Amino acid sequence: MTRFIRLSPHRAGQLEDWGPMPSDDLIAGKGQQFGHLWLDDPVCGLMVGVWSCSPMTGKMGPWSTNEMMLLIEGNVAIDHADGTSLDVSAGEAFFIPKGTVCSWRQAGHLKKFFVIHSDGSGLVAPDAAQLKARKIDPSAPLSPTDGPDAALLSGVAPTCQENTAFTDLTGQLTAGIWSATPYRRTSVPASRHELMHMLEGEATLIDGAGHSETFVAGDTVFVPLGAVTGWTSTRPIKKIFCSFTPAS
Repeated sequence: MTRFIRLSPHRAGQLEDWGPMPSDDLIAGKGQQFGHLWLDDPVCGLMVGVWSCSPMTGKMGPWSTNEMMLLIEGNVAIDHADGTSLDVSAGEAFFIPKGTVCSWRQAGHLKKFFVIHSDGSGLVAPDAAQLKARKIDPSAPLSPTDGPDAALLSGVAPTCQENTAFTDLTGQLTAGIWSATPYRRTSVPASRHELMHMLEGEATLIDGAGHSETFVAGDTVFVPLGAVTGWTSTRPIKKIFCSFTPAS
C-alpha cells in the first residue's frame, strides 16, 4: 500500500554508497556521497530522498534540475556567477532553479533532504539573471489561500494562508510556507506529491489502513501522489512545503 512516509535523517548504516562525485565536477575535495531515495519516478522526473556528502567544492555551471532542499546537518555556500553567494545552515530550506549558474561549496560534512524535478519541458527562464538560489523564509508574510474541500471536512473549515516562494517553469513544482487553523479532514487519495516540514503546531496523519502518526515541529513527512491520507490538527500549524502536481 502506498502511504505517507516519515523522513528520518538518521538512517545510520542504511544509506546507500553513491560513490564520490565525478572529478570533472569538482574544484576541491572528494565529495563522497551516501543517500537514499523514497521516490524515484522517471516518468515525471521526480525524486525525493536524503543525501550526505563529505567536504567538496563544485565547479561553476548551470544547475541541471529544479531542486528544493532542507539542510539537516552542516553548512553550504551557493556561489553565483555574478559574485553573490547564499549561505545556508542546518535547519534552513532553500531552492535552486534549473539553469542557475552556480557552484556548491561545503567546508564540512553535510546532509539534506531533497526534492528534485528534472524538467524535460525545454522551457527556458525569460531572464537568466533572475536565476539564483534562494531561501524559503518562515517569517515571510502570508496571504489567504483556499483550504481543503469542505465536503471532506469534519467540523469548522480552517483559515489557511500561504507564501509561495518558488514555482518551476512548468507550474508543477511549488515550494513555500503554509499555515492553517485546526481542522479534521477525512482520508482521501492525495492529489499530488508533497514533502512537509513542520515548523509550528502538530498534525496527525492517518492512512487507508488506519495507521496514524503525529508530526510535530521539526518533523518531516512525504505524502506520495495517490496515498490515502487523512489529517487532524488540534492547534494552528505552520509548515514548509514542496509539492509536485503532474501535468494532466
